[in-house]
Amino acid sequence: MGRVQLFEIRLSHGRVVYSPGEPLAGTVRVRLGAPLPFRAIRVTCTGSCGVSNKANDAAWVVEEGYFSSSLSLADKGSLPAGEHSFPFQFLLPATAPTSFEGPFGKIVHQVRATIDTPRFSKDHKCSCVFYILSPLNLNSIPDIEQPNVASATKKFSYKLVKTGSVVLTASTDLRGYVVGQVLRLRADIENQSGKDTGPVVASLLQKVSYKAKRWIYDVRTIAEVEGAGVKAWRRAQWWEQILVPALPQSALPGCSLIHIDYFLQVSLKAPEATVTLPVFIGNIAVNHAPLSPPPGPGPPPGALSPAVPSAPPQEEAEAVAAGPHFLDLVSLSTKSHSQQQLPPAALASVPGASEPRPRDGSPAPHPLPPPLCISTGATVPYFAEGSGEPVPTTSTLVLPPEYSTWGYPDGEWTGPGQAGTWWGGDATNPMQTPLSPCRGPTILRAELWWC
Repeated sequence: MGRVQLFEIRLSHGRVVYSPGEPLAGTVRVRLGAPLPFRAIRVTCTGSCGVSNKANDAAWVVEEGYFSSSLSLADKGSLPAGEHSFPFQFLLPATAPTSFEGPFGKIVHQVRATIDTPRFSKDHKCSCVFYILSPLNLNSIPDIEQPNVASATKKFSYKLVKTGSVVLTASTDLRGYVVGQVLRLRADIENQSGKDTGPVVASLLQKVSYKAKRWIYDVRTIAEVEGAGVKAWRRAQWWEQILVPALPQSALPGCSLIHIDYFLQVSLKAPEATVTLPVFIGNIAVNHAPLSPPPGPGPPPGALSPAVPSAPPQEEAEAVAAGPHFLDLVSLSTKSHSQQQLPPAALASVPGASEPRPRDGSPAPHPLPPPLCISTGATVPYFAEGSGEPVPTTSTLVLPPEYSTWGYPDGEWTGPGQAGTWWGGDATNPMQTPLSPCRGPTILRAELWWC
């Protein structure tokens, strides 16, 4: 065996997740088989972000640092054979961003130790990565308790000479959710034509923006559910729900190179009609009661009535008048649901999942720490406790990224929505609200495009 038999960093109490402003303590351990002369033993705590133009490439083209602190553990001397321990402690800055890992960039926090040996000798180095969770309180987002509703009207022709329209209205019970919470969706569809519509599809989308030499957008479908179509001259309602899987929080405050957005897209396949609802993923749940009632077998009392254009064009009004009268409101069935269930171990770690909440909606007496998902991939994506072990990632909840469908280097993007209609923004304002109608858990589809 070599002279240095063991050189490692151990964090106190085996912790891996910390909060901004917390002290981080640990020990540098060295085991030697023979005396080792050295010039200095140092330990450094750093936080930084790097972004690349290529997927899974550590050659960053843009970097930014958040903090860097160094301590000298020992001055020039010689370590005798045997085991040695050097304790250290750092104070993490209150502005440190949440850890994140994606195919084009990452936010990494780590402790590194170095034994600086005399000239012509090899220096010895080791490192230990830790994770920071800066909880996103959804209640701090403006208008988070307001209704989340969007509507679109699509006019189309069929049978060469006939015209009609479809009104699609989508709403969710909340604007923000935490891991393990149920997103309740309602869609109202009014088919003002003599042609049946195609299926209705709801997709939870993740958009990660990386600021390299130019903005790179990584858009992924996290979960998807499909319902039946609407018959001619029918009004229909569709009630569905999506269980929010382990996902990184929205925005990543404190980081200017990576930004995360989530959207719920509801669309009809034929005729093509799409509405997009922005949603937020956070760590502290909205403490207001939802303004929209939960879905049930029929329209709940006080529910919104299906959207109808207030002043349709003359030719459309004539077509509607000439056609059959609308029948009673019907409920659509669900054809497929591409949604993985949280494993029991993960569900027990979700705030509010293991302990029932009071009926009045007040918080549980002893809320659990918020979970941390740092990755859109399968590295160490889900932590349940600030001082606990990570939940195993071998379950179907977290899957590695699928890059085979990426192929839009020139911006010819035909993923969810159509090019030029889904996202707005440029290098100065990349996160603009959708103009019209991320390695990650339960990934169903991924698209990539550059601007």
